[in-house]
Parts: sequence; C-alpha cells; structure tokens
Amino acid sequence: MIRREDVYRIGKLGKAHGIKGEVSMMFDDDIFDRMDAEYLVLDIDGIMVPFFMEEYRFKSQETVLVKFEGVDTQERAKELTGTEVFFPRELANEDESDVLRYAQLVGFTVINATDGEAIGEISAVDEQTVNIMFELSDGRLIPASEELIADIDTGKKTITMIIPNGILEL
Repeated sequence: MIRREDVYRIGKLGKAHGIKGEVSMMFDDDIFDRMDAEYLVLDIDGIMVPFFMEEYRFKSQETVLVKFEGVDTQERAKELTGTEVFFPRELANEDESDVLRYAQLVGFTVINATDGEAIGEISAVDEQTVNIMFELSDGRLIPASEELIADIDTGKKTITMIIPNGILEL
C-alpha cells in the first residue's frame, strides 16, 4: 500500500485529450521525465494508486499529455480530471542531479533556527508567484527563500529555517 508520506505532489490531471484515453497533466516538477519513471501515483478518493504510463509527450513547459495503461477511452480519461498526481519519494531520492525540489519538502516539519522549536508541517508549496511560499498545515505561509533555509535533513524530514520576526503573525 502506498502511503501519502511516501510520495510528493508533482501536478494535477486536466482534461481528456482525444478519444484514446490521453489526459493532460499540469506539472510543477518534471522528475517523472528525468527519472524515466514507469508509473505515477494518483489520489483516487483518498487512496494512493499507481498508474503505469504507456507514453507521454510534452505539450508545453508545464503540460504533458499522458497515456496510462487501462485508460483507453475518453470517458475513462474524463473520470481522472482534477486528480492530483504524486511521485514516489524513494525514486526521487535516486535523482543524481542532487537538486531537491520544493515540492519534495511537503510533509517536512519546519524548525525555527533561532530556538529549535517546531513551527509546523509543510502541507503545500505555492509556486504561482515570483515569491514561492511554504503553506503550513495550519494555513500560515512562510517564504521559501533559499536565504532563509539553514538546513534540510531528508532523513528526519525537517527543514530548519531562519524565521524573520513577525512573519508567523501575518
């Protein structure tokens, strides 16, 4: 069974494309292409389900058209519209580019570098604007600026940050 903490979000499925089961996917991280992944994990009614890819092709820098095994009709592809797409952390850790993506930090606990106190868990990363933000599980936002990140421990799933005064009260 795939657990949510064993994957991280890389995108979301859009509309069906054509009549043979292709579906568009808007992605934040192209790890599936860099790692030549065989499958992606979809959140189907709260259950993490692996979907094996037959093929995919890039439509733009943020969108790919994916053909999943067993999804052979436009109707079946339409059923997947809006589904969140995840990638296994274990496979991402094999990425030799040695680049940790912000999306991989979802689920990590933020530690205040000043006092060592846990601030909260990263529930999402907002990359829609120039200023990337970590969204904590309680709804607070913290700038995901590299200058504020003191340390990342992937083993303990913690990120130690220098938190500016007053930022947590916004």
